[in-house]
Amino acid sequence: MIKEYRIKEGLTQEELAEKLDITPRQVQRIENNQSKPSLKTLQLLIKILKIKDEDIVKLIKSL
Repeated sequence: MIKEYRIKEGLTQEELAEKLDITPRQVQRIENNQSKPSLKTLQLLIKILKIKDEDIVKLIKSL
């Protein structure tokens, strides 16, 4: 789900990682459900990727 939002916003994993202040590998792991983002990272993801309120619950459940 995060990957789709990232692509929709026209960001690479590297660009998103820079905005989140994490490594591109961490972005990859979050997108592949190999790792869960911290609360701070999750909040930034929602803001940066412009995730709609109604989709936030779906996003959290998918993690």
